[in-house]
Amino acid sequence: MASSAPGRRVVVLLMEGSVLFDVGTATTVFGSVEAPIVSARPRLGYALELAAAGGRPVRTSMGVEVAPTADLRAVEGADLVVVGGAVPDVVGGQHEALEALSAAHARGARVMSICTGAFALAHAGLLDGRRATTHWGYCGRLAEEFPEVDVDPDVLYVDDGDVLTSAGLAAGMDLCLHVVRGDFGADAATAVARWNVVAPHRDGGQAQFIAAPVPVDAGDSLAPTRAWALEHLDEPLDVELLARHAHMSPRTFARRFVAETGESPKRWLTAQRIHHARRLLETTDLPIETVATRSGFGSAAALRTHFHRATSTRPTTYRRTFRAA
Repeated sequence: MASSAPGRRVVVLLMEGSVLFDVGTATTVFGSVEAPIVSARPRLGYALELAAAGGRPVRTSMGVEVAPTADLRAVEGADLVVVGGAVPDVVGGQHEALEALSAAHARGARVMSICTGAFALAHAGLLDGRRATTHWGYCGRLAEEFPEVDVDPDVLYVDDGDVLTSAGLAAGMDLCLHVVRGDFGADAATAVARWNVVAPHRDGGQAQFIAAPVPVDAGDSLAPTRAWALEHLDEPLDVELLARHAHMSPRTFARRFVAETGESPKRWLTAQRIHHARRLLETTDLPIETVATRSGFGSAAALRTHFHRATSTRPTTYRRTFRAA
C-alpha cells in the first residue's frame, strides 16, 4: 500500500453485488491524485486501495466488473474500511470478506458503510447494540433481519465513533465529507465538495426524505434567505427574523424550510454555526469566547454545550487535536 500519514490508510472493500456508484463515491473522495489518470481535484493525505477476496474482480449490481488493487491482506493495514452498498441477498455468504471486516474493526480500524453496505456490517456483527442507518427502502429489512441493531430510517448518516453508516447514494458523499472534515478540517471538506459540485455540509440528522427538494416556482426558493443567514451568523437569528427576510409568516416559513431542506430552521442554524466555529478553531488562534461570539452562540458556555453535542468533544480539545493532526 502507498505510504500516507498515520490514520489515513483507506481500503474500499469490494464484494460481489457491490453498488458501482458507492465504490465511485468513496474512490472520488479518498482516492489518490497520483493515480494513472491524474485529476486536478484537491490533494488530501489518504492512500487508497480497493480490496477483494483473492484479489479477484467482482461483479457489481449493475453487471460491470471492478478490478481490485489488492487482496484482503490490505484490510489488515487499513485505518478506515469502507463498504459500499451491496445486494443484501448475497452479502451474508461472503464469509472471507466479512471476517476481514470484523478483524479490522477488532484491531481498531474505523469501518464505514454506504447505503446497503450496512448489511455487511450487520452480518459481521459490528452493528449489534448500535444505532445505524441505511437506504430508507431497506431500513425495515435491516431491522427485521438484525433486531439487535437500532435502525434509524430518518437520518442521512450516523457517526458512532468507530462505526459509521449512511443512507443511500448521495448520503454516502455526505458521510465521506464528514470523515474528511474530521480528519483534515472544514476547509478541506469544502474544497472536496466544491470540486465534486455537491453541498459542502449536510448534517447527519437531516431527513432522508425531503418533501419538496425543488420548489415548484424557483423564485420562491428560500436559498437567498439561507445565504443571508450565513452572512449574519454572529447576529441573533430566529424563525421570525428569517421569515421576515423571506417575506413570509413564521409558520409558512418553517413549513417551507423543512420541505426544502429536510430540517427545521433552528437545527439548520445550529449546524451552520457549529461548522463556522470548527473553521475558526482550525484556522485561527481566537479565544474561545470570540469564537463563540463570531459563530453566533453568544458565550463560551453555550458554544461548549452545542459543540460537545455535535462533535462529542470540547472546543479547546478539538483545536488541540486538530492542530496536532
